Amino acid sequence: MTTASDSPVTSTPATAPRTGGANPSRLADDSGQGKTTIASGVVQKIAGIAAREVSGVYSMGGGVSRAFGAIRERIPGGTGTSQAAGVQVEVGEKQAAIDLDIIVEYGAGIVELARAVRRNVIGAVEQMTGLEVIEVNIAVNDIHLPGDDNDSAEPAPAQPSRVE
Repeated sequence: MTTASDSPVTSTPATAPRTGGANPSRLADDSGQGKTTIASGVVQKIAGIAAREVSGVYSMGGGVSRAFGAIRERIPGGTGTSQAAGVQVEVGEKQAAIDLDIIVEYGAGIVELARAVRRNVIGAVEQMTGLEVIEVNIAVNDIHLPGDDNDSAEPAPAQPSRVE
């Protein structure tokens, strides 16, 4: 992914802080009255919430991140599900690029769903942060079937033994 900070054309005043590294953030407003920066984690949460709002998205993240999320939900005092699971972002000074890992409900048209997710994510991130979203890459990792709910608290009924 390409960000504004990668572009050789971008000029930054010598007094302005550089973004990137371990704590990427964005210089959203640099006026005579002060500066506003937006952390990449904020963009990540906005994108995750916007993607989940679209009907047909069952869940976010790959198998490993979903497993950690399920464990995190069961820990007393834990934060519950993370809005950033399945979302990776690169944030520059003026632009952002977003990668999403989603699980789709069975029966949903994947191409149309991806378009709707992309539109919703771009709209939310641009409206809330002022960043230009240059790309939203969507990876469909799984399809949720109606009978696949392993999240239910009810134990599966015991199968009678066929052998006595």
